[in-house]
Order: sequence, then structure tokens, then C-alpha cells
Amino acid sequence: MKLNTLKPAAGATHSRKRIGRGPGSGMGGTSTRGHKGAKQRSGYSKKIGFEGGQMPLQRRLPKFGFKNINRKEYQAVNLSSLQALAEAQSLTKIGLAELVAAGLASSKQLVKILGVGELKAQLTVEAHAFSKSAEAAIVAAGGTATKL
Repeated sequence: MKLNTLKPAAGATHSRKRIGRGPGSGMGGTSTRGHKGAKQRSGYSKKIGFEGGQMPLQRRLPKFGFKNINRKEYQAVNLSSLQALAEAQSLTKIGLAELVAAGLASSKQLVKILGVGELKAQLTVEAHAFSKSAEAAIVAAGGTATKL
């Protein structure tokens, strides 16, 4: 066996279809595209969701809801997280910098304190928003809730 005698196995390779090369090729004339219709014409590309002219699914289904362009997205932080943070680092004041350092929020996010969990420590908490239960729990523990 020599490198110059190597060949692919019989039937492993195929010559490509040469379209539009005259009637002798068997693929002249309409060039395998058939007669008339969108698929026969140049520049045809099927649109996404096209169902052969049937009303497409995205137009058959009812539309509902809307996106509120004025929506404010808050990062939720629970009272239990504040209590754990205060105990771990013995803090009396928790602001954005402390929450970012602890990994509870990023510096770009708006923070809302929620009233899930129990707060025993007397804390001064600074955040963008507070739920009513969270604010009541902070004040009940002897702390203050300051909105930024």
C-alpha cells in the first residue's frame, strides 16, 4: 500500500448536483425548483413561523399583558439576612455598602428590605424601600429605617 494509491471506499463520496447546466444534465430548465410559487423564485427565504399560508401560531393566539416601562426592580433582602449580617460582623448600621460587601446586593441595584424573619438587633438600616412589616419590625427592635 502506498499513499498515492489510497482512495475512499466505494460509494463513500458523491459528486455534487450541478444545477442549471443545460438539459443534458437532467437539472436544467427549472433547475430542480419546480413550476411557479414562492419557492421557485429568486430571493425566496421562508419567514420564521411561516405555515404555508395558514394563519401562523403567533397570530392565532390571543395577546395579553403589557410591559410597564416605569417598573422599578428591587433586590429583596430579608430581616433574617440583616440579623445574620449584624451578628457576624457586629454592626449597628447597615447601609448599601455593607449589603454590597456581604454579597446581598450589587452596587447598581435598588434594595428593598422585606419583613421575613426576626430582627433582635437594634439597627440603623438604609435602603431604597421597606415593606410595612419590615419597617415596623426595625422600629420595634429599637432601630431606625431610613429611605434613600
